[in-house]
Amino acid sequence: MDGPTGAGDGTVARWTAEPPPDAVLVRRTLDEVAPISDTVTSYFYALLFVRNPDLRALFPAAMDVQRDLLFASLLTVAERLDDGPFLTGYLGRLGRGHRKYGVEAAHYPAVGEALLGALARYAGRVWDGKTEAAWVRAYTTISQTMIDAAAEEGRNSPARWLAEVVAHEPRTPDVAVLTLRTDAPYPFLAGQYTTLETPWWPRIWRHYSLASAPRPDGLLTLHVKAVPAGWVSRALVHRARPGDVLRLGPPAGSMTVDHATDAGLLCLGGGTGIAPIRALVEDVAEHGDRRRVDVFYGARGEPDLYDLDALLRLQRTFPWLSVHPVTGARGLPAAAGAAGPWTGRDAYLSGPPGMVRQGVGVLRGAGVSPERIRHDLPAERAGAEGPSAEVGGVHGADALDVPVEIVAQ
Repeated sequence: MDGPTGAGDGTVARWTAEPPPDAVLVRRTLDEVAPISDTVTSYFYALLFVRNPDLRALFPAAMDVQRDLLFASLLTVAERLDDGPFLTGYLGRLGRGHRKYGVEAAHYPAVGEALLGALARYAGRVWDGKTEAAWVRAYTTISQTMIDAAAEEGRNSPARWLAEVVAHEPRTPDVAVLTLRTDAPYPFLAGQYTTLETPWWPRIWRHYSLASAPRPDGLLTLHVKAVPAGWVSRALVHRARPGDVLRLGPPAGSMTVDHATDAGLLCLGGGTGIAPIRALVEDVAEHGDRRRVDVFYGARGEPDLYDLDALLRLQRTFPWLSVHPVTGARGLPAAAGAAGPWTGRDAYLSGPPGMVRQGVGVLRGAGVSPERIRHDLPAERAGAEGPSAEVGGVHGADALDVPVEIVAQ
């Protein structure tokens, strides 16, 4: 079988406003194999690597998490196959994100062949000529959307950046602040996150929020918490030293400030989730805004509020900023909700997924419109996608959430 990369006449299928007729067949296939998804994805990767051994180098040594992510992304696509705008954005992010792994357009046909081979083997009761044709058409569109997004970004941006550690400051026994210097300008916005690979764990990438607004000197700051099962986070906190070189993928995330409005900000940061919140405060200050900004900063105990002094210095400098430290059993969302109502505010949440989920509900009850609540956890995890290591969202632990990769993690 030739790789499913085109529509047969040299054109490429595109998402339309009408629900694609193949959606039912694609979803039925995934429903059939869902109970044995581990077996299906294991067979998929076995086919892919046997037929294309050179592709093995793009993947981490341990494939258990990768198998979960593959099936999760397939489910996401299948469930939204009739939602063109969502898929264009979702697949575009995946395509752009795959550049850092070394994925090229020529790799996609091999992935498609292995995927169809695995589905044909394990979806036997529902697999027929019509179903196979539906998957070929769907994968054609999926792959070409990702390829196009990667090619467009590649015209203006490198696939990855080298970042030298220039400072490493322990703040608590398991939290460190790292300052990085990249080999080329890093074009991020305050509130966004980066993906990062260390020399100690090749091909294992993790997401970390950037803890400052863009600086004139081009330096980047990360807040990292070492978690018990976090290979990357523990290396960054306990092993990294000035002079070490990391690799960064492109910036991503939509938890940014809209400077076209003067709406006040309500920010909740739990643990190292305070990193992007601090960046947002700096961003407001640099734009000369005078809008009200309330920051609720939570942790289990006072020693864990490792960045409180810096936030209080900002509060003394900017009269529009109010900082509210929260510790103990009461909980960060509850404290923020009780201080409301917050009608008319733009809200930003960053922290453990449970905190974010709870926070979304509390803030809606405190008068914040749902469309004005921003966070970078996948939608279904906030109550409104992928497993996580400790639970730090994308801000500073070993998060595996955003985005869920389909080819290589």
